[in-house]
Amino acid sequence: MRVAQYRFLTTWIFDAPIESVWERLDDPVRWPEWWRGVERTEILAPDHWRSTWKSFLPYTLTFDFHIEKRERPHLLGGRASGELAGTGTWRLFEARGQTASTWDWRVATTDAWMNALGPVARPAFAWNHGWVMRRGAEGLARELGCALVASS
Repeated sequence: MRVAQYRFLTTWIFDAPIESVWERLDDPVRWPEWWRGVERTEILAPDHWRSTWKSFLPYTLTFDFHIEKRERPHLLGGRASGELAGTGTWRLFEARGQTASTWDWRVATTDAWMNALGPVARPAFAWNHGWVMRRGAEGLARELGCALVASS
C-alpha cells in the first residue's frame, strides 16, 4: 500500500513580541490549554513529547515529536513518528512589533485506513489540517492577549 504524503505551510502573524510567541510554542505541555484540537500532550523525555489531536473530522491522531534543532527564539524543528511521520519546523520572525510564525509540516500518514483513503480524501484531510491550525492561531492570540493579524 502506498503511503500518503502531505506538505502544509501555515503562517500566523500576531501583534506580540517574538519572545512571547516563542514561549508558548516551545511549551507543548500547555498547548491543550489554548489550542483547540490538542487533546493532550505528555513529555516523554527532554525535547520529546507525545500528543493526541482531535479535529473537526471524526478521528484522532497520536504521534511523538522529537526536537532536533532549537535556536531560540527563531527556530524549532524536529521529527514526528507514530500515526504521522515526517518533519515539522516552526520559524519565527519579528518586525515592527509583530511576530510572524511559519509551520512547515512534511508528513506521511502511517495508518492503513488513512493511506487507503488518501487519494480521494486528500482535500478533506488538508481542510481538516487548516481547521486545526486556525484554532491554534485563534487560541494563541487569546492566550497572548493580542490581535491575530493574519492566519493562512
